[in-house]
Amino acid sequence: MKIAFLTPEFPHEKTGKSGGLGTSILNLATGLIKLGHQVSVLVYQQKEDAVFEENDITVYQIKNIKVKGLSLLLTQQKVQRLINKLYVEKKLEIVEAPDWTGFTAFLRPKCPLVIRLNGSDTYFCHLDKRPVKAKNRFLEKHALQRADGIISVSQFTADVTKKLFNLQTETTVIPNSIDITKFQSKNIEAADATILYFGTLIRKKGLLELPFIFNEVNRSQPNARLILIGKDSGDKQAGSNSTWESMQSLFTAEAFKNVNYLGLVPYSEIGEHIAKATVCVFPTFAEALPVSWIEAMALKKAIVASNIGWAPEVIDDGVNGFLVHPTNHKNYADKIIKLLKDQSLRQSFGEAAREKVEKTFAMEVVAKQSLNFYKRFLK
Repeated sequence: MKIAFLTPEFPHEKTGKSGGLGTSILNLATGLIKLGHQVSVLVYQQKEDAVFEENDITVYQIKNIKVKGLSLLLTQQKVQRLINKLYVEKKLEIVEAPDWTGFTAFLRPKCPLVIRLNGSDTYFCHLDKRPVKAKNRFLEKHALQRADGIISVSQFTADVTKKLFNLQTETTVIPNSIDITKFQSKNIEAADATILYFGTLIRKKGLLELPFIFNEVNRSQPNARLILIGKDSGDKQAGSNSTWESMQSLFTAEAFKNVNYLGLVPYSEIGEHIAKATVCVFPTFAEALPVSWIEAMALKKAIVASNIGWAPEVIDDGVNGFLVHPTNHKNYADKIIKLLKDQSLRQSFGEAAREKVEKTFAMEVVAKQSLNFYKRFLK
């Protein structure tokens, strides 16, 4: 089969910065190629038009057309022409696109087009309890209504999205995946009482709750250290350009002495930082199905994460991690402290977490599920 992914981001030095969406596409593409299929990635919002190949993936860079008031429509038409050209040349059979901002709303490709719900702007605004731009909501709804098929990375995301847009379309749940060969347990000894958060520093991921949680941990375990890794982001609600700056004043003076923000680190080094951690924490309010959780689970790490919505689809509370609401600072801290003190419990959680990743979130497993879905739309 010949599958193409249409996306605004992809993790490669030529295509610019990428987040979880781009990583999930790369993992799925790699899994599909391992199963003997051909993959193309069409990346818009690029600085130039170009084509290159990397690890058997053909990447098409697409420069947006900039004309005041017409940029989106003209860029969509440009992308449509490329898709149809590749389809006629038998270089693709089906296209998958994300739901974010509804870029495919007015595409009319000659091949089937399916959308994977990784969380639309409307979805995240709903979870964040903030208004969504009318334009984005309109485009996202129109794109979903016109799609030949819809995949969701979690049942929770599917249910919320269908309710928000009043969709009647059947949705198939296929989770995000990782390359488990890149997240093997390493012979790196975890540092004593080291708590790791990795991901974007932003309000919706619970970063303004984390200082209060760590303050509680610090009162009980004064030697515990908190390591933060990820891109700093602005906080629109507070009118701040830096979530990290907003966080600092929330720590007690004693707790802040044991906090270390490393900023962005190369993706290739994330595994080593996870391996060094005693416990990983993810107090987020808004996700679809977070790849970061799966990466930590694959490296057999004990996790304390948010108990909201999608969470039970990743972590089984008390079996391969703990789930706690991010605003319940004392309870959240107590679970961290319990894991810091109990090595056998950490090991039990870690082994169970790795087992679940291998069965549910390995890219070959997810690639097979995706292929079965695609086949429904090919004649």
